[in-house]
Amino acid sequence: MSELDYLLSQLDISLFAIDEAHCISQWGHDFRPEYTQLSVLRERFADIPVIALTATADKITRNDIVKQLELNEPEIFISSFDRPNLSLEVRRGLSLREKMSSIVRFIRNHPNRSGIIYCMKRSEAEDVAEELTYRYQIPAIPYHAGLTSAQREKAQNDFINDRVGVVCATIAFGMGIDKSNIRWIIHFNMPGSIENYYQQIGRAGRDGSPSDTLLFYSLGDLVLLNRFAEDSGQVGINKEKLFLMKRYCETDLCRRRILLSYFSEEISKDCNNCDVCKNPPQRFDGSILVQKALSAIIRTEERVGIRMLIDILRGSGRMEVRQQNYHRLKTYGAGRDLPYPVWKEYIYQMLQLGFIEIDYLNNQQLKVTVLGKKVLYGKETATLTLYFEPEETMPAQRGRRAKKTPVIKSQPEPVPQDLTTNELLMEALRKLRTQFAKQEKMPPYIIFSDAALQDMVYNKPLTLDAFSSIRGVGQSKLEKYGEAFVALINSVLQEEK
Repeated sequence: MSELDYLLSQLDISLFAIDEAHCISQWGHDFRPEYTQLSVLRERFADIPVIALTATADKITRNDIVKQLELNEPEIFISSFDRPNLSLEVRRGLSLREKMSSIVRFIRNHPNRSGIIYCMKRSEAEDVAEELTYRYQIPAIPYHAGLTSAQREKAQNDFINDRVGVVCATIAFGMGIDKSNIRWIIHFNMPGSIENYYQQIGRAGRDGSPSDTLLFYSLGDLVLLNRFAEDSGQVGINKEKLFLMKRYCETDLCRRRILLSYFSEEISKDCNNCDVCKNPPQRFDGSILVQKALSAIIRTEERVGIRMLIDILRGSGRMEVRQQNYHRLKTYGAGRDLPYPVWKEYIYQMLQLGFIEIDYLNNQQLKVTVLGKKVLYGKETATLTLYFEPEETMPAQRGRRAKKTPVIKSQPEPVPQDLTTNELLMEALRKLRTQFAKQEKMPPYIIFSDAALQDMVYNKPLTLDAFSSIRGVGQSKLEKYGEAFVALINSVLQEEK
């Protein structure tokens, strides 16, 4: 923005490319205020093409980017948001000590793997890094906006070049990080929105290899984030996004389906790579129940929100229902057998499964999706998670002290004491890669990605000809590194014999 008047006007510009374009939107992340001023480009350079790029824009953000940049009927390209190589896990209700214990076990179960621990506060980033380093002998460094430029640059370079494997960071860390072999992401606190969460976990596994994500969720996080939303310029939308993030953390549905549905991408099967899929809850065929709700939405011409929909289904006598003549609909009272909280739960499951979506710009009205219409007309079935009303809200429990539900913590698999041949070979290949990286003063993943090393372990090439067929090995890398890596593979395999 500061160069607009004297520099850009003197250049022969052929294209403006705007990265991290979600920052333009009033619904996007708080990053740099200057992003919201970029509509001036259309005013000053009306004939110059503009391209805006982002990895984390839901439908409302995409529409707002077009509006804020004053783009005229732009072409919009949307690729899949699915990252099937990322495993998804959420743990709830852990104390600070339990969280640290879980993090230590998690990191030790990922030896020699790079990862990021995202923290909400600068002080937390420093405390976690310090405790990991000095109490558990796991080298870790903090990264946040309160550090000097030199400190941040050193931390980033040490991480990129594998001199340190763990970074404890606020959201200031990550944008523009070009490191393909980040193998895990931990969220010490719940993010404020699904966009934030998706962008941050997306920094793992960029080479396509399996990578793990773990999110810790607590009531304290929710209280603090709600306060942030209250103090923001967009209270309504930020609180709604926080609520959807909370629902993601508390769900008993496939987490990947919820993520993709949020970005208006529909899949009809569970992922089998999240904690819910690996430990499935009790489910049932909810097709008829879903059809009742979708039919009611269609019959109102998709003009109602969640509360009104439930009132229609339960046959409510509220004045607002009668004023709109909704009591005359065929679906009025079709779901009066279910209590209000149960209907609310199942409607949110329908949202998470992609059968319906919320039009935030139009009084939060419910709209039936393409996938939802398939269920409505019997072309697809709808599997829902059986909902049990919490004990403390049941009539028999009112007036009594609510029972504290024990938290079941998943125990990580123990690290094997005796390494297999494949594990020994992988460790040897990593060390050789690091030696070349130090000699050439470049990050190790530039020499070979983790996926390439895994391919070497799987195929065990013993000749240069066989090595040339490894993923990512071109003629240049074959000539430069081939002999050394082939010799190492032969050596490890001979020792194991």
